[in-house]
Amino acid sequence: MPEHANGPLTPGGQRGSAAGNAGVWALVDVVLIVVFAASGRRTHQHGLDVSGVLETAWPFLLAYVLTALATRAWRSPAALVPTALLLWAGTVIGGLTLRALTGAGVAMSFQIVTLLVLGAFLVLPRAVARTLGRNRHREPVA
Repeated sequence: MPEHANGPLTPGGQRGSAAGNAGVWALVDVVLIVVFAASGRRTHQHGLDVSGVLETAWPFLLAYVLTALATRAWRSPAALVPTALLLWAGTVIGGLTLRALTGAGVAMSFQIVTLLVLGAFLVLPRAVARTLGRNRHREPVA
Protein backbone atom coordinates (compact mmCIF):
# COMPACT_ATOMS: atom_id res chain seq x y z
CA MET A 1 0.00 0.00 0.00
CA PRO A 2 1.32 3.45 -0.67
CA GLU A 3 2.73 4.60 2.63
CA HIS A 4 3.71 8.10 3.51
CA ALA A 5 4.59 9.82 6.75
CA ASN A 6 0.95 9.93 7.80
CA GLY A 7 -0.08 6.35 6.92
CA PRO A 8 -1.65 4.45 4.00
CA LEU A 9 -4.07 5.88 1.43
CA THR A 10 -7.87 5.68 1.53
CA PRO A 11 -9.97 6.04 -1.65
CA GLY A 12 -10.20 9.78 -1.06
CA GLY A 13 -6.44 10.16 -0.82
CA GLN A 14 -6.60 10.55 2.97
CA ARG A 15 -4.28 8.81 5.43
CA GLY A 16 -5.27 6.26 8.05
CA SER A 17 -4.62 2.80 9.47
CA ALA A 18 -4.14 -0.13 7.10
CA ALA A 19 -6.96 -2.10 8.76
CA GLY A 20 -9.41 0.79 8.48
CA ASN A 21 -8.40 1.46 4.90
CA ALA A 22 -8.87 -2.19 3.95
CA GLY A 23 -12.49 -1.99 5.06
CA VAL A 24 -13.05 1.23 3.13
CA TRP A 25 -11.43 -0.18 0.00
CA ALA A 26 -13.45 -3.41 0.25
CA LEU A 27 -16.66 -1.41 0.61
CA VAL A 28 -15.78 0.76 -2.40
CA ASP A 29 -14.97 -2.34 -4.46
CA VAL A 30 -18.18 -4.15 -3.48
CA VAL A 31 -20.32 -1.10 -4.25
CA LEU A 32 -18.66 -0.72 -7.66
CA ILE A 33 -19.17 -4.42 -8.47
CA VAL A 34 -22.87 -4.03 -7.61
CA VAL A 35 -23.01 -0.87 -9.77
CA PHE A 36 -21.49 -2.91 -12.62
CA ALA A 37 -24.21 -5.55 -12.24
CA ALA A 38 -27.00 -2.98 -11.95
CA SER A 39 -25.82 -1.05 -14.99
CA GLY A 40 -25.74 -4.24 -17.04
CA ARG A 41 -29.25 -5.14 -15.96
CA ARG A 42 -30.48 -1.65 -16.78
CA THR A 43 -28.80 -1.66 -20.19
CA HIS A 44 -30.55 -4.92 -21.07
CA GLN A 45 -33.90 -3.91 -19.50
CA HIS A 46 -33.82 -6.63 -16.84
CA GLY A 47 -34.96 -4.34 -14.03
CA LEU A 48 -33.16 -3.01 -11.00
CA ASP A 49 -34.88 -4.93 -8.21
CA VAL A 50 -32.46 -5.81 -5.42
CA SER A 51 -32.78 -9.58 -5.86
CA GLY A 52 -32.13 -9.33 -9.60
CA VAL A 53 -29.08 -7.11 -9.15
CA LEU A 54 -27.67 -9.46 -6.50
CA GLU A 55 -28.38 -12.46 -8.74
CA THR A 56 -26.25 -10.81 -11.42
CA ALA A 57 -23.57 -9.58 -9.00
CA TRP A 58 -23.05 -12.65 -6.78
CA PRO A 59 -20.53 -14.50 -9.00
CA PHE A 60 -18.33 -11.41 -9.15
CA LEU A 61 -18.77 -10.62 -5.45
CA LEU A 62 -17.84 -14.19 -4.48
CA ALA A 63 -14.85 -14.15 -6.83
CA TYR A 64 -13.77 -10.79 -5.37
CA VAL A 65 -13.98 -12.07 -1.77
CA LEU A 66 -12.09 -15.28 -2.59
CA THR A 67 -9.41 -13.31 -4.45
CA ALA A 68 -9.10 -10.80 -1.61
CA LEU A 69 -8.65 -13.64 0.89
CA ALA A 70 -6.21 -15.58 -1.31
CA THR A 71 -4.05 -12.52 -1.98
CA ARG A 72 -4.38 -10.99 1.50
CA ALA A 73 -5.54 -7.77 -0.12
CA TRP A 74 -6.10 -6.18 3.29
CA ARG A 75 -2.33 -5.94 3.76
CA SER A 76 -1.97 -3.30 1.04
CA PRO A 77 -5.52 -2.45 -0.07
CA ALA A 78 -4.63 0.72 -2.00
CA ALA A 79 -1.72 -0.74 -3.96
CA LEU A 80 -2.03 -0.89 -7.73
CA VAL A 81 0.53 -3.70 -7.90
CA PRO A 82 -0.18 -6.35 -6.90
CA THR A 83 -3.48 -5.71 -5.06
CA ALA A 84 -5.62 -3.94 -7.67
CA LEU A 85 -4.37 -6.04 -10.57
CA LEU A 86 -4.91 -9.32 -8.71
CA LEU A 87 -8.37 -8.28 -7.49
CA TRP A 88 -9.30 -7.27 -11.04
CA ALA A 89 -8.04 -10.50 -12.62
CA GLY A 90 -9.50 -12.75 -9.92
CA THR A 91 -12.87 -11.01 -9.94
CA VAL A 92 -13.18 -11.17 -13.73
CA ILE A 93 -11.90 -14.73 -14.19
CA GLY A 94 -13.68 -16.12 -11.14
CA GLY A 95 -16.92 -14.24 -11.81
CA LEU A 96 -17.09 -15.32 -15.44
CA THR A 97 -16.24 -18.90 -14.48
CA LEU A 98 -18.99 -18.99 -11.86
CA ARG A 99 -21.47 -17.54 -14.35
CA ALA A 100 -20.53 -20.21 -16.90
CA LEU A 101 -20.79 -23.00 -14.31
CA THR A 102 -24.28 -21.84 -13.30
CA GLY A 103 -25.57 -21.51 -16.85
CA ALA A 104 -25.59 -17.72 -16.97
CA GLY A 105 -24.50 -15.90 -20.10
CA VAL A 106 -20.81 -15.42 -20.86
CA ALA A 107 -20.90 -14.17 -24.45
CA MET A 108 -17.61 -12.77 -25.74
CA SER A 109 -19.04 -9.23 -25.72
CA PHE A 110 -20.00 -9.66 -22.05
CA GLN A 111 -16.51 -10.93 -21.25
CA ILE A 112 -14.93 -7.87 -22.88
CA VAL A 113 -17.28 -5.44 -21.12
CA THR A 114 -16.65 -7.22 -17.81
CA LEU A 115 -12.89 -7.02 -18.27
CA LEU A 116 -12.96 -3.32 -19.14
CA VAL A 117 -15.55 -2.10 -16.64
CA LEU A 118 -14.25 -4.05 -13.65
CA GLY A 119 -10.74 -3.01 -14.61
CA ALA A 120 -11.80 0.61 -14.49
CA PHE A 121 -13.77 0.11 -11.27
CA LEU A 122 -11.12 -1.84 -9.34
CA VAL A 123 -7.93 -0.21 -10.64
CA LEU A 124 -8.73 3.44 -11.42
CA PRO A 125 -9.89 4.46 -7.91
CA ARG A 126 -6.55 3.28 -6.52
CA ALA A 127 -4.66 5.16 -9.23
CA VAL A 128 -6.63 8.32 -8.44
CA ALA A 129 -6.05 7.93 -4.68
CA ARG A 130 -2.36 7.41 -5.29
CA THR A 131 -2.16 10.52 -7.47
CA LEU A 132 -4.12 12.60 -4.96
CA GLY A 133 -1.90 11.36 -2.15
CA ARG A 134 1.24 12.30 -4.02
CA ASN A 135 -0.07 15.72 -4.97
CA ARG A 136 -1.08 16.53 -1.38
CA HIS A 137 2.40 15.83 -0.09
CA ARG A 138 4.41 17.69 -2.68
CA GLU A 139 6.41 20.60 -1.46
CA PRO A 140 5.39 23.89 -3.04
CA VAL A 141 7.86 25.15 -5.60
CA ALA A 142 9.32 28.49 -4.54
